[in-house]
Amino acid sequence: MLLRLFLLFTIVPLIELYLLLKLGNYIGVIATIGVVIGTGIAGGLLAKGQGMAVLRQARWELDQGRIPAESLFDGALVLIAGTMLITPGLITDCLGLSFLIPWTRRAFKSWLRKKLQEKISRGEIQAYTHFGWRGSDGEDL
Repeated sequence: MLLRLFLLFTIVPLIELYLLLKLGNYIGVIATIGVVIGTGIAGGLLAKGQGMAVLRQARWELDQGRIPAESLFDGALVLIAGTMLITPGLITDCLGLSFLIPWTRRAFKSWLRKKLQEKISRGEIQAYTHFGWRGSDGEDL
């Protein structure tokens, strides 16, 4: 896990810097700065709009007496998207924008749900409830 974090925080910024330098050579420095600022502003506005939509959906689900599980996944992805869009770079901007588009976000949610279910079934993730610890088989420990 530590190696993955190290790679994430060193390799990804280096790739982003390389791409920004290449883009700067291709379209110019001012235009590249404009792209970075423009994607930050556009991403912030999109994240705000999608975040408010997710909040409305969660409130509606709560009003219906349901747990807003899907809205929580959406909210987490919108939060991650906003963070990625604030970070200067082309890869993070593309990934962040894809988290904000509802139909691509559904694909990410499906993948994330599958990964979480796999980890829960293998016992790598355990849930604590106010009733006590539960094992991967759902039995009280």
